[in-house]
Amino acid sequence: MKTPSSAAILVTALLLAGCSSTPQIAAAVTGGAVGAATANPAVGFAVAVAVDAGANYAVRYYGRSRQGAEQDAIAQIAGALPIGTEAAWKIEHTIPIGNEHGQLRIVRTIDSPLADCREVAFSVDEGKGKDLKRAWFTTDICKQTEGWKWAAAEPAVERWGFLQ
Repeated sequence: MKTPSSAAILVTALLLAGCSSTPQIAAAVTGGAVGAATANPAVGFAVAVAVDAGANYAVRYYGRSRQGAEQDAIAQIAGALPIGTEAAWKIEHTIPIGNEHGQLRIVRTIDSPLADCREVAFSVDEGKGKDLKRAWFTTDICKQTEGWKWAAAEPAVERWGFLQ
């Protein structure tokens, strides 16, 4: 009987663990390998801590960039709409995982001498037809020199998950 290779075990563990555990798995594997190669557990531990910190940073940076793209898509569509109207929104990421879509409504203009701002209600839709589930959220957008941008401090809502 053929035994699975350590690479196959690692890939399986990464696929089963999901994104939130990937930095810890990478740190444990790398730290263990370095500790065994150098015969010094302190060096292995130091490498594991460094790999965990770097991998956490990379995962969170990637998540924030995807979140920012989603927020920009909503803000650009909402900025072009008249008050009281509704439109569809969607985001298609370069890596087509987590592409989101839904509806948005312009609720009101926020009177401010500092900036043109609006309150927006938007949905994130999952499923289709009778299985459609729609969760609604609200936010504020403001017009800046480069266009309409998300004005609420994020991540501030439950839907952003581990990025909080």
